Amino acid sequence: MQYLHTMVRVTDIDQSLDFYCNKLGLREVRRVESEQGRYTLIFLAAPDDVGQAKESQAPLVELTYNWDPEDYSGGRNFGHLAYRVDDIYATCQRLMDAGVTINRPPRDGRMAFVKSPDNISIELLQAGDSKPPAEPWSSMPNTGTW
Repeated sequence: MQYLHTMVRVTDIDQSLDFYCNKLGLREVRRVESEQGRYTLIFLAAPDDVGQAKESQAPLVELTYNWDPEDYSGGRNFGHLAYRVDDIYATCQRLMDAGVTINRPPRDGRMAFVKSPDNISIELLQAGDSKPPAEPWSSMPNTGTW
């Protein structure tokens, strides 16, 4: 058995790609348009996984856009996507600077949560050991749900 991808439904391709690619840093590696099925599939990989993803050997995120409008509720019921990052503080700062709310700040120097435009929770985990607690993160409260 081999893990292939996680699918999340999106309601606005441009808004979702701005979040996942421009802000979070994922890269588009493949796109499938089905006129008969009336959907678009966009496969994304973490930067360190792009080479393997093109060989179908890395886990991917599949953004599914259904051309006919649907109401997707309960995004939190999905759970979350998780990514290891080299510097949790720098990553959170970059996301904040891009207008992304840090729902669960990295007060412990190890873990943070943000949400996509479609309310999917994204967990960010510090690679290696936790970073020492630092401001403004140490005293930043949670915002919303994560």
